[in-house]
Amino acid sequence: MDNTTIFKGIGPDGSVMPSKVLKLMNRYLIYFSITLLVLSSCADEPKTQEAKKPNIIFILTDDQRFDALGYAGNSWAHTPEMDALAKDGTYFKNAMVTTPICAASRASILTGLYERTHHYDFSSQGIAPELMEVSYPTILKNNGYRTAFYGKYGVRYDGLDKQFDAYESYDRNNTYNDRRGYYYKTLDNDTVHLTRYTGQKAMDFIKNTASDRPFCLSLSFSAPHAHDSAEDQYFWQEEVGTLHDTIDMPTPDLGEPLFFEAQPSFVQEGFNRVRWYWRYDTPEKYQHSLKGYYRMIAGIDLEIGKIRQALHDKGLAKNTVIILMGDNGYFLGERQLAGKWLLYDNSIRVPLIIYDPRGVAHQDRSEMVLNIDVPATILDLAGLPRPHTWHGQSLMPMVVDNKTTVKRDTVLLEHLWDFEHIPPSEGVRTEDWKYFRYIDHPLHEELYYLKEDPQEIENLAKDQAYEDVLMQLRKKCEALIKEKSP
Repeated sequence: MDNTTIFKGIGPDGSVMPSKVLKLMNRYLIYFSITLLVLSSCADEPKTQEAKKPNIIFILTDDQRFDALGYAGNSWAHTPEMDALAKDGTYFKNAMVTTPICAASRASILTGLYERTHHYDFSSQGIAPELMEVSYPTILKNNGYRTAFYGKYGVRYDGLDKQFDAYESYDRNNTYNDRRGYYYKTLDNDTVHLTRYTGQKAMDFIKNTASDRPFCLSLSFSAPHAHDSAEDQYFWQEEVGTLHDTIDMPTPDLGEPLFFEAQPSFVQEGFNRVRWYWRYDTPEKYQHSLKGYYRMIAGIDLEIGKIRQALHDKGLAKNTVIILMGDNGYFLGERQLAGKWLLYDNSIRVPLIIYDPRGVAHQDRSEMVLNIDVPATILDLAGLPRPHTWHGQSLMPMVVDNKTTVKRDTVLLEHLWDFEHIPPSEGVRTEDWKYFRYIDHPLHEELYYLKEDPQEIENLAKDQAYEDVLMQLRKKCEALIKEKSP
């Protein structure tokens, strides 16, 4: 017997049903049909919702400073793929890290917390497991996303299997003090540069990923970090080996001795100066190192182009958001220094681009945004709330609406690693001002009016005319330290 015979009032034996029975049976059938429809809709809903969520690729580079990007106006940076993401996405020209060193910065990106809260640096035995239980990849993995990681993880943590469905953690190989530091991984029995290896791992993941749920792929390139133990410092792929080969790179801004001599003795005697000798102390070293730095960034750019093509080939390009960021800034010989670690803009400012292909218009944004905003942004893209303990905030409201901004007039900056060769420091930055001090040398303070002195040349900390500003920023610094301390 089919449903239509019941609606017609014909019984199993072919007889006509009584009207009361007919009404009851039809009422039951309608109720049963609606129930089945609702249950069917509910069963399909998760798959439908998951399909609407975007894929996310988060690309983190190592030591790429804010202006090492063609889109930022740097003619020496060969970055057409990064520039295309910026031209079609949202470019944050005043993005910063809260701590200018890879270990603490990466811990902040994973946990959404300031260094003084997560307490992770190079001297740590490991990061607190309870913080990683609410890290962005763990939350995504526990809420339907397929998660993957390839490259330099940079944080001591044994639970990567809790964060990622697929992963491989690796960095420069410090057992080699030559090019093998970057050339020790193989693809099809061919030894390749780490940048090429990471790019291929990403493409393989995209090619083989299933379409039943969205993914978040975190990529962390070791480039353009120098291979510190090697005499030549910088090693790059063959494809970019002729970049700037026939020209001389310009000398650095603030490269004269007087800018180094203006530094306190504990900076002059620290690692920033030691590594300057490794990379920049002769014209030959400077040319080799600067060209090498830009060649390594160009190598990452090549891989981004291949990754985007893999997305297109898989039919995923229109629903995959790409976020690009540097883990900290970098000195390229300014003040006769190298490395990062200090709270000058060279060291804290980084590139940040969010490319969303789902009909989101291009913008250039000038607000101060931070590395700790990235994990909240990733969760927002996935439709998930950020943990209330996190210090950062999602940037997606700004990405989708040019009238929306972050409610942030001052940011806390810090470098707290207790290491004798790098003086720890803390301070604050506003749109117009920068204040910082060295923790172990509290009598040395620095104050810069960034609006008129963006290169941070004239220290106004001892100028009586700016005593009120100094006092205000000191108080603000103290207030933010108290707020971010556990």
